[in-house]
Amino acid sequence: MEGFAIVLYYSNMRSSAPGPAIRVYNLFGESGDLPDVVHCETIASRSVLHDWTLAVHRHARLHQVLLIERGGGEATLDGRVVPLRPMQIVNVPVGHVHGFRFVPDTQGWVLTIAAEILDEALLAAEGLRGALSQSAVVRGTPQIRATMKQIFAEHAARDFGRAHVLRALSSAMIGLVARALTGESGGNGTAESGLFRRFEALLEQHHLERWSVADYAGALSITPTHLNRITRAATGDTASHLILNRLIREARRNLVYTNLPVSTIAYALGFDDPAYFSRVYAAATGVSPRAFRAQLHDRRAPTYLRIRGAILWIEALYLRTIERRMRAP
Repeated sequence: MEGFAIVLYYSNMRSSAPGPAIRVYNLFGESGDLPDVVHCETIASRSVLHDWTLAVHRHARLHQVLLIERGGGEATLDGRVVPLRPMQIVNVPVGHVHGFRFVPDTQGWVLTIAAEILDEALLAAEGLRGALSQSAVVRGTPQIRATMKQIFAEHAARDFGRAHVLRALSSAMIGLVARALTGESGGNGTAESGLFRRFEALLEQHHLERWSVADYAGALSITPTHLNRITRAATGDTASHLILNRLIREARRNLVYTNLPVSTIAYALGFDDPAYFSRVYAAATGVSPRAFRAQLHDRRAPTYLRIRGAILWIEALYLRTIERRMRAP
């Protein structure tokens, strides 16, 4: 979004309603907040609580990278069972179904990044999103290991500039993971992947205009059915769901980083009826926009006060952006 700057990311990743078999979690077994730029934990810290087995589940708005240091086991990735060995990384994109069975005393790291952070870091023209959109196990590198350790050290500390450094290190990590993924797959230069990257670029350009699946398909000179095949192949999700998720992430940013009324946010996102926007938001996240903002402020009150000036500055920039768009022909 023009003029929009990240100060600090606080997520309120509510789980959606569970399906009959595959649970949707924030982190495994949790439905509360992801209250930081990233989440860092060792493989053992959570696995030991579940007898080293994490049943199949998915994360609605979280991307995870695991690095095996010692031990191993097996990962279930969208129905595929893949063995895990030391110095391997596991890439788990947003929304992909996955589970793990680790050998007891397995050592390693789990880095969890919110989808909103990826939106800020990934540029459509660079093609990283397409590479990162596949769940896979590939060989790690010393550089990935070193970066992972840096992220964990920074996350544990509370030094000045911590959020900025964590965002920068996380961006470096996803770049290195994308490099490892494309290195083992020999790249992804097919016509289908090219169409998906073009769809991503169009989504970034037009999500505030409320384009439909048919609009995006028309801009790509393909049918809506073909577009859905492409998005399912790349992410496991439909085009309509990706469009909705992008809009919801934009709404969350505005609710977190501005004091704009919910009705103003709704109009800025292309909704004619703020009440309808609230229903769409609640259906997608499990909480209404006002309730989300109230929970956020209640839980983050001390930090919220510290960054109050920055929020007001962002709000002014955003309002100027809205004014420019309204004046544009």
